[in-house]
Amino acid sequence: MSLTALAIGPAGATSSHHPSNHPSHHQPSHHHPEPKTVPVRLLSINDFHGNLEPPTGSGGRITDETGTQVDAGGAAYLATHLKQMRDKNTVVVAAGDLIGASPLISAAYHDEPTVALLDKLGLATSAVGNHEFDEGIDELNRIMKGGCHPVDGCSPAGTWKGSSFDYLAANVLKEKNGDYALPPFYVKKINGVKVGFIGLVTQTTPTIVTAAGIKGLKFTEEVAAANKVSKLLARQGVKAQVVLMHEGDNVAPNQSPDACPNTPGAGSRIAQGLDAQVDLVISGHSHQAYICKTKDPAGHDRYFTQGSSFGRVITQIDFQVDKKTDDIVRSSVVPDNHVVTRTVTPDPEITAFVQTWKDRVSTVANRPIGSITANLGRNSTNGGESALGDVIADAQLEGTKVGGNAEIALMNPGGIRADLTFAQSGSEGDGVVTYGEAFTVQPFNNLMQAVTLTGAQLDALLEQQWSATATRVLQQSATLTYTANLTQPFGSRVSNIKVNGVAVTDTQQIRVAANNFLVGGGDGFTVFTQGTDLWSGPLDIDAFVAYMGAHSPIAPPVTDRITVIQ
Repeated sequence: MSLTALAIGPAGATSSHHPSNHPSHHQPSHHHPEPKTVPVRLLSINDFHGNLEPPTGSGGRITDETGTQVDAGGAAYLATHLKQMRDKNTVVVAAGDLIGASPLISAAYHDEPTVALLDKLGLATSAVGNHEFDEGIDELNRIMKGGCHPVDGCSPAGTWKGSSFDYLAANVLKEKNGDYALPPFYVKKINGVKVGFIGLVTQTTPTIVTAAGIKGLKFTEEVAAANKVSKLLARQGVKAQVVLMHEGDNVAPNQSPDACPNTPGAGSRIAQGLDAQVDLVISGHSHQAYICKTKDPAGHDRYFTQGSSFGRVITQIDFQVDKKTDDIVRSSVVPDNHVVTRTVTPDPEITAFVQTWKDRVSTVANRPIGSITANLGRNSTNGGESALGDVIADAQLEGTKVGGNAEIALMNPGGIRADLTFAQSGSEGDGVVTYGEAFTVQPFNNLMQAVTLTGAQLDALLEQQWSATATRVLQQSATLTYTANLTQPFGSRVSNIKVNGVAVTDTQQIRVAANNFLVGGGDGFTVFTQGTDLWSGPLDIDAFVAYMGAHSPIAPPVTDRITVIQ
């Protein structure tokens, strides 16, 4: 898409003009001056992650404006709330990660069910998120443009028609020629005024997405990319501008969704740096709910919002556009984070739609694969180790021993998306683990790989778990132990590394298993890219399923693989 072509959406209602009879001086005048502004309402979601069914556990609850934890989310409830909030001046938009890392009901069909839902909900456009690249840019283009999956073929719904909306990214370029990989903006005309939407995705995408998924793409600095498009839109007469940004800040837990974060981060940096022509910033990525006000470079107030995740919050933003200047009246902007409660009547059409996909995937989802004797959770020790993480790492080691000759396995904690609970989730019985539950824990379909690292490289890799900006403690198989002294400076915390109980030397060659996201240097573990003799094996979910079948019932292991000094 060239920057000179405006993507104008369908026009909204416009006022009609009729010739009027001039009243005589004997008649009172009923002429009313035309309003100087027109209203616009934005309804926004972010980080939906294919949650067609109401999400469970902590991911299905949120703190409302009164400080009360309430059940929230679910496509049918989301649809009801959107219908109640929509008026003739409404545009529905999103801030990325609508697909990817999805429950099996959507992921089994490459998220076609979720995109079909978003079309039913009337989504006009969305920023692209990092998870939209999980299966690569070619697959993302298929999702937008249509056609059946090149490997798995058509879903039970038939030939995929594509989406009615485009993903936007002003800061994703093709390395080959510098062209935009996706449309950088979208313009919607409503009530005779144009509102421009500019899409951004976090510049850190290459560090959190499998390398193959973003091959041939360049992710540029967000502010400069958006400002370039903002100036272009302004020159073409689009003065009312909104940035949809897949990057955000973190907040204190259990606060009102309308509160403002107390830990400004990358989201605030971008929100403050964007050109003063940009009137609003709608964010995502950090799965937080907030309504913040910041200053633009001209010193004017500008709102910066986010709507949690999993369809639990709709951000409503009302404002007026001045018909003379074609710009948003900043003082008229009223944002509100609206919790998607489950106390309303679920939308019957969407309820039936979700049930159809639930029925289609049930044969796969309900298949028992093993059992557990108690909850296997992600809650970590002071050293960052968790019972579920240990089990997954053990499963990955077992799945890579034959062929990969793996001696240890390491798992990124961010890839473990849910707990395994002992209590039954359906009718399978307490302690029984189904394929659907296992997939919810590991939904990425990452490939297991093994590489050779020296002992010195392994030490350097483990040191990368702690930095000034983040702590990400890798989950490890039982064959690896070490001491972490958290009182020492970054880069000097790891000692006493042992493989199978034997102290590791700097020159020792060690076969290390991990998923392809980590092996590609994901989550900042760049030492992995120094590995040699790359071997690829099963999918991570297949290794986990095989391990569950071979070792059930599985009891929570003792989390003592890392000795912590603090």
